[in-house]
Amino acid sequence: MSKKTRVCSPIYSLLPAQIEGFDALAELALNIHWSWNHATDEIWRRLDPELWEITRNPWVVLQTASRDRIEHVLADPAFRKDVEDLLQTKSQVAEAPAWFQQNHPQSPLSCVAYFSMEFMLSEALPIYSGGLGNVAGDQLKAASDLGVPVVAVGLLYQQGYFRQVIDKDGVQQALFPYNDPGQLPITPVRQDNGEWLRLEIPLPRYSIWLRIWQVRVGKLKLYLLDSNDPANFPADRGITSELYGGGPELRLKQEMLLGIGGWRLLNKLGIEPEVCHLNEGHAAFAVLERARNFMEKTGQPFDAALAATRAGNLFTTHTAVEAGFDRFSPSLINQYLCRYAEHRLGITIQDFLALGRLDPNDPEENFNMAYLAIRGSGAVNGVSRLHGEVSRQLFSPLFPHWPLAEVPVGHITNGVHMPTWDSAAADDLWTEVSGKDRWLGTMENLDQDIRRVPDARIWQFRTAASKSLIEYACERLSRQLAVLGEPLEAIETAKHLLDPNALTLGFARRFASYKRPNLLLHDPERLIRLLTNEQRPVQLIIAGKAHPADQAGKDLIREWMNFIRRTEARAQVIFLSDYDMYLTERLVQGVDVWINTPRRPWEACGTSGMKVLVNGGLNLSVLDGWWAEAYKPELGWALGDGQCYGDDSSGDAFDAEALYDLLEHEVIPEFYNRDENGIPSAWIARMRESMAQLTPRFSVNRTVREYTEQHYIPAASAYHLRAVNKGALGKQIVDWQHSLDQKWPALHFGKTKIETRGEYHLFEVQVYFHNLDPNAVRVEVYAEGLINNPAMREEMTLLRQLVGSSGGYVYCIAVSAARPATDYTVRLIPCCEGMAIPLEDARILWQQ
Repeated sequence: MSKKTRVCSPIYSLLPAQIEGFDALAELALNIHWSWNHATDEIWRRLDPELWEITRNPWVVLQTASRDRIEHVLADPAFRKDVEDLLQTKSQVAEAPAWFQQNHPQSPLSCVAYFSMEFMLSEALPIYSGGLGNVAGDQLKAASDLGVPVVAVGLLYQQGYFRQVIDKDGVQQALFPYNDPGQLPITPVRQDNGEWLRLEIPLPRYSIWLRIWQVRVGKLKLYLLDSNDPANFPADRGITSELYGGGPELRLKQEMLLGIGGWRLLNKLGIEPEVCHLNEGHAAFAVLERARNFMEKTGQPFDAALAATRAGNLFTTHTAVEAGFDRFSPSLINQYLCRYAEHRLGITIQDFLALGRLDPNDPEENFNMAYLAIRGSGAVNGVSRLHGEVSRQLFSPLFPHWPLAEVPVGHITNGVHMPTWDSAAADDLWTEVSGKDRWLGTMENLDQDIRRVPDARIWQFRTAASKSLIEYACERLSRQLAVLGEPLEAIETAKHLLDPNALTLGFARRFASYKRPNLLLHDPERLIRLLTNEQRPVQLIIAGKAHPADQAGKDLIREWMNFIRRTEARAQVIFLSDYDMYLTERLVQGVDVWINTPRRPWEACGTSGMKVLVNGGLNLSVLDGWWAEAYKPELGWALGDGQCYGDDSSGDAFDAEALYDLLEHEVIPEFYNRDENGIPSAWIARMRESMAQLTPRFSVNRTVREYTEQHYIPAASAYHLRAVNKGALGKQIVDWQHSLDQKWPALHFGKTKIETRGEYHLFEVQVYFHNLDPNAVRVEVYAEGLINNPAMREEMTLLRQLVGSSGGYVYCIAVSAARPATDYTVRLIPCCEGMAIPLEDARILWQQ
């Protein structure tokens, strides 16, 4: 941060800051570290136990408590010592070298700028919707734990995502309560003179002003941009009013503020990241503003500045369907970004639009934010192995004539932040066997640690977790019914509805058609029989929201509500409304089996099932997303045949029957098959292996370490190399590409000679470069992959120059004769040291 800015707290002068010790409480309350380290919980419980249980927001508790109450608790020497010890521990943790400092002390990486449309950090900061925010929030927390130098940028939504009420008719109602910034654990960023730090973002004919807020996330900072500034027109004050609300014009403005405004904020704060990580394409305009900022510093034109800076940009896509990418009409882009393109970037609006189009010459094609992100990044990744394959298919049109396996999209599978999602009982168990710092290193021995835990101890832990969930779910349901005005008898009955000893299934997620939340309702009568077996009862807890504009999703909720009204189902199935982060925590901590039924391959990764791992829950899921690479028979249950049906519903009936069969013949019997001590030994064995094998593997600790070592550090090195000497290498790359533009069309093959000798085919091929430098081209032989074997690509060796020819050369290679010679094809691709081919240049020429 530059010397001209500081964070000023508290927000309001009426807070009792003059009370000795209050600042220490404020410091603890304004760092969201409390959302995953519960050492401070008792502090807030002492101030106001009821408000703490309802809000889980220390900043609200601290502001709501009276002066007398604050003075009273601070007068207790034991309380003051607890606060001082917590602050001292916090300081020691901040100063101690973490994994990153220990393992990469000479790293070229000093800062990663992490951009995301949403962040799920705590229910006390409702600026999230679902999976994307979940990933962003958990990765920030892990980066703090591991000491990875990250600064994050997002938007402060005045309403956030909607809150849900299910009315008496089973219809979802959407509510949009106002997020009072004064009640959120955030602080304004102020300059030394006390002035609030504000950014001016020019639009056509006028400007928008953004206020800047800060969130402390352990050792890291998240900056939030807020358009609700009094200097703005009323309509513009609402740009950041709602997450994923409004039409294309509002969404474009939000993404301009996030990408362009976000990078300008970092520049204003004096933060100079080597790496820019785009968590989905919403913030893709940041790559343009980063290039513009580089132009300003170096004097380079836009194309050279983009070539220099893109090496430091990483794009993570979470979308599994082509229709899921944000697109904007050419007229909308022209309206809002023409002046930016021409006056800031120095390019025409046609060149600007080409950055987001498949066909730059099609004036009707919309501007695709994912295409912009790809063209502005030095690496692209999906969020699971299967999603990497899906993404390569989605983006293959950008790389015509390249084999699908070589479309430049890798994958790093998501993980979840285990300290956020584990229950107190789970934390105790893992601490007993692995210590408190188990998630702060490389987690090598966690699998062996948990395997040493006796069956009786694991079952004790699970029964306690089940009891806690059932108590919470029943209490929440009773409050839910009270709000709806249900009879007192129904409200009281709800408090004792579920059985902590019964098998509890959990199903909670966004209600969208492709997630098939009603697959269990395919045969309602069979489901009733499964739930109401007196010897082996089953109960089901459901939660989830449908987007307010998704009528099909809302109809799916109503179908469940109608089913729950059936007399036979009332005691076995409940729907908990207003699915949020805290409800997620409670569900994943206590359910026995987490069910997930998406239509493969539309679940890019899915993280909800990962959250049950640390808590001893088991997964029953379609082989999609993360479960496709995690599943083994001894770890859980797989649904479906592993085939991809897309939007074809023909497989739904098959999957529904398979789901009933799994429950009836495998899951339920295994849970109730007890030994002489009342312990389900086979179930415990499956739990133990799931915890041992999958919890470390799908911890976000692993994810962030992979991002750091596979992307952040290499990207920082590549950026430094291209940025040196005012981006000279970026200019060389552009000049090299312009040369290829002129000379590549003349490139062609001559004669090919193939001779088989024993175990080898000998290839000789003539290549005519004409005026093109042969060093600018790589000559390869390629063979497509076979089952269980990857594709083969080998560089050919320059044998000789053809005498009397215009740039003619002969290349040769010996390849295995285990495959017929016709399997091999010679190809030419661009070659420039340090460039990512084909991501940065997708030219390719195949021998006919």
